[in-house]
Amino acid sequence: MKTAVVFGATGGMGNALVEALVKRGISVIAFARSEHVLLEKQKRWGTLAIPMVGDAMNAEDVRKAVTDADLIFHAINIPYQHWDPNLMIILSNILEACRIENKPFIYVDNIYSYGIQDHKTTESAPKNPHTKKGKLRLKLLKQIEQSGVQYLIAHFPDFYGPNAGNTLLHFTFQQMLKKKTAFYVGDTSIPREFIYIKDGAEALVELSLREDSFGQAWNIPGAGTISGKEIAKIAGEYLKKEIRVKPIYKWMIQLVGLFDPFMREYTEMMYLNEKPVILDGSKYERVIGPVPRTPYEIGIKETLKQMKS
Repeated sequence: MKTAVVFGATGGMGNALVEALVKRGISVIAFARSEHVLLEKQKRWGTLAIPMVGDAMNAEDVRKAVTDADLIFHAINIPYQHWDPNLMIILSNILEACRIENKPFIYVDNIYSYGIQDHKTTESAPKNPHTKKGKLRLKLLKQIEQSGVQYLIAHFPDFYGPNAGNTLLHFTFQQMLKKKTAFYVGDTSIPREFIYIKDGAEALVELSLREDSFGQAWNIPGAGTISGKEIAKIAGEYLKKEIRVKPIYKWMIQLVGLFDPFMREYTEMMYLNEKPVILDGSKYERVIGPVPRTPYEIGIKETLKQMKS
């Protein structure tokens, strides 16, 4: 039986990966910094999930986790203001451990490295990021490709779903639960792509179990596009109240950024709410099969249900 290690197991995607792996009967080393949070989550994960407290900034902690695993998932995310140089340190530690132990590396990535795209984005699209964060993500990708480690890179749109905190939609959903008017980052009429986090985890686990999927990058799209107004309509039907969404524009983010380090860093990413990047998943469908796609009508209601409990 295979064993996987999930770095960042208590985060949104890390948690979803642990659940998806355990569901397939795969033993998981759930690696994170907080023992308390790990133990709380293990109650839901079950006995196939083995908590491991450690810090990915510490090379020795990383090496210990990698040694006993067959598949290495990197799902760690940290606040924008701490990305540089911490993302590079974490990646270097995990890649080096994979190199020494000769283990395959699976990387959860976003869409930032693609930069502005005029058409539906395939894996072969030129990567010309114009933002500081996009350039850093591209630098990380190049390090993976040049590491000599067997790798698999997965690009995802913005996540939403149960236990997917610290996301754009989570911020909006929190307000929808409390009142009838909620703020939404960006133009509420522009269709954007989001992915139900459990779908993303299922798709990535499926890729990780196929040897021919390594040595390349894969786009994993969501269930089409949806606007802020459409999200409000679905949420309102579930919550049994009429919900209005008010847009948060770039100048508002900039103003808040004078006092909030996270918002200050987010300002440059507002282009994604004006000219969204939409992923083309035809490669996955051609090689692997249908991409898991939970309809927004179901995903949004399941997310709100979990947040209410």
